[in-house]
Amino acid sequence: MDRSVLVTGASRGIGAAVARAFAAAGDRVAVHYGSSEADAEAVMEDLPGEGHVLAQADLADPGAILEMVDGAASVLGSIDVLVNNAGVYHPHPIRKTSYDEWQQAWAGTLGVNLVGAANVTWCAVRHMGRGGRIVNVSSRGAFRGEPNQPAYGASKAGLVSFSQSLARALGPEGIAVTTIAPGWTTTDMAAEALSGEGYDRRRLESPLERVASPAEVAAAVVYLASPEAEFATGTVLDFNGGSHLRM
Repeated sequence: MDRSVLVTGASRGIGAAVARAFAAAGDRVAVHYGSSEADAEAVMEDLPGEGHVLAQADLADPGAILEMVDGAASVLGSIDVLVNNAGVYHPHPIRKTSYDEWQQAWAGTLGVNLVGAANVTWCAVRHMGRGGRIVNVSSRGAFRGEPNQPAYGASKAGLVSFSQSLARALGPEGIAVTTIAPGWTTTDMAAEALSGEGYDRRRLESPLERVASPAEVAAAVVYLASPEAEFATGTVLDFNGGSHLRM
């Protein structure tokens, strides 16, 4: 294919794998990053094909988001696919966090994971036509709960609701919106939790006795963004190896 794809948080982890997967499929990718410019450049230089672009913005800054999305669309010609992958994860257990720390954790987490994603989407939809796709990366924690980082769980649950609302709003325009909710995945963000005995404990949460790789999540994202997956609009793909099952 030859589509224009914007992937947020693409300098590492799942986002980098998603950028590589779309590029391998023949798409042109805007590799968004917040502060890790060197990592983003390394990802972009490693992408197959041509026409890729770096896109920098602090997703807590609405003005920076508008400039970033418009700039990427100007270079790519449109935004055919948006993958809202960027996210932050700050532990803040309620009994061990001061009130000021609690405020900062909630404002910072929701500001990037939910409001930031909503703002990127508003900007991207202005450059998206019929056949457009939006894939939002949520988390198993949206359904299982996140006792030590409740703002993260709430932000990811909010992203699911946001996706469903937009699926209804944008469906008449031929734009499909889906969500993927991964479980444990071997990323930099999860490195500490998946080290030592923590890895064995967490891999055994799944009956497959392992955790996911970023490439596996990326393959699922590429499918959700495909023409064949249009009728999946509004749905959530649980991608956690059976570690958390729900009706």
